[in-house]
Amino acid sequence: EVQLVESGGGLVQAGGSLTLSCAASGFSFDDHAIGWFRQAPGKGREGVSCISSNDAFTSYADSVKGQFTISSDDAKNTVYLQMNSLKPEDTAVYYCAARNVGGVGWYAVQYDYWGRGTHVTVSS
Repeated sequence: EVQLVESGGGLVQAGGSLTLSCAASGFSFDDHAIGWFRQAPGKGREGVSCISSNDAFTSYADSVKGQFTISSDDAKNTVYLQMNSLKPEDTAVYYCAARNVGGVGWYAVQYDYWGRGTHVTVSS
């Protein structure tokens, strides 16, 4: 059974940092790209960052470039999202997702498996 479990969310002051983790089971990162998405209250789900199956390619939304870093530990089957200089507008539920191909995608419909999300709240 494929499972994705996010962790690492919480309450942080503006300017602070958090590292989110996405632990995967039931499949290998060798054949699956991983994406991070977020959904703020009252808004749609937006792509934040993604990493290809071979870790060779990463991509970021313009809103988080230079602020967030995605990485993968294939031995642990875990993908991380390091978030620095957090702003109140980064407040959202953060989801990780996996797709059954190795290339990255920016749309939620391109992903086949989803975690249940972890809450990030940034206070001003």
